[in-house]
Amino acid sequence: MRANRRADTKPEVVLRSALHRLGFRYRKDFRLDLGQMKVRPDIVFTARKVAVFVDGCFWHVCPEHGRQPTTNEWYWAPKLRRNIARDRAADDALVAAGWQVIRLWEHEDLADAVGVVTGVLSGGSEHVSDHMAK
Repeated sequence: MRANRRADTKPEVVLRSALHRLGFRYRKDFRLDLGQMKVRPDIVFTARKVAVFVDGCFWHVCPEHGRQPTTNEWYWAPKLRRNIARDRAADDALVAAGWQVIRLWEHEDLADAVGVVTGVLSGGSEHVSDHMAK
């Protein structure tokens, strides 16, 4: 599991590059201390209090592409459930602290993902916490 990146995954870098080209400035992998919980969104717009997560289909159990592990299921199934629980707890803590949360899947179309983020940044949506599943 050492080879699995926590930050700077390809979908995340592509989204960041597209947002940067549009003139948006942000922090990447910026730690937010929310009382008992510490959260590291992939992209953070600190002044606008918007946190963006680009979730991997396997690690966060995408309804479209996620699959149940067939080897070492006794280890992987609880781990993936904990990942989902941690995602929900992070979302709740961020919202309670006044942040807007955007969760995107790694397989989403770049133009759609950029549209969601820019829409929230321009005030088009109050809260986008659910994964955008197509």
